[in-house]
Amino acid sequence: MDKKMKILIVEDEEKLAAVVGDYLRQAGFEPYWIATGTEVVTWVREQRPGLVVLDLMLPGRDGMEVCKEIRTFSTVPIVMVTARVEEIDRLLGFEFGADDYLCKPFSPRELVARVKAVLRRATPGQTKTLSGLVLDESRYLATINGHALDLTAVEFRLLQIMVASPGRIFGRQQLMDRIYQDQRIVSDRTIDSHIKKLRKKIDAVHPLEEIIHSVYGVGYKFEKGGDQI
Repeated sequence: MDKKMKILIVEDEEKLAAVVGDYLRQAGFEPYWIATGTEVVTWVREQRPGLVVLDLMLPGRDGMEVCKEIRTFSTVPIVMVTARVEEIDRLLGFEFGADDYLCKPFSPRELVARVKAVLRRATPGQTKTLSGLVLDESRYLATINGHALDLTAVEFRLLQIMVASPGRIFGRQQLMDRIYQDQRIVSDRTIDSHIKKLRKKIDAVHPLEEIIHSVYGVGYKFEKGGDQI
């Protein structure tokens, strides 16, 4: 029997969390519930869930802060849930690394559908992605069709961040914030240099297809095929 994937529900409304948990359980997942923001980061580090359903407004610690800290060490998919509907909150949610966003009130069936859709795009641990690329987070190892890329830790993290959200455009500042959590002062051209080296290593083993694309004036994205923008 296959082991069920852990889904962490971070929600201070007990009844809502119970309903969501029931629907996720029926869908074949193993739900866990935390009611406050202060316990989440430690739990994610220790338990390594397959996905986090994260409420924005939580006692103890705001969901945005929790999301941002999780992104300093993990690419676990995060579906953010909130009663706030202002556009600025929606944008900030994705800025801090949420993979999807759902506004209350919502149908538990819709949440389950969103969870499944996000999981189809990103799987933690060893992740097979577009173009035969495989990332092994436990060993910081990246291969394309069995050929190792020999990446530095920074290059691996850059690739891992972009691979987790195919097609999503990441600005240089976004990438710097995720790579350099110690708040060191670096030029945005540092990211350009890392991307250039990363592309060169990918091209050495996979020359027929470009998968890291520049978006002029904005940043970079991971996507199969197509020309540079």
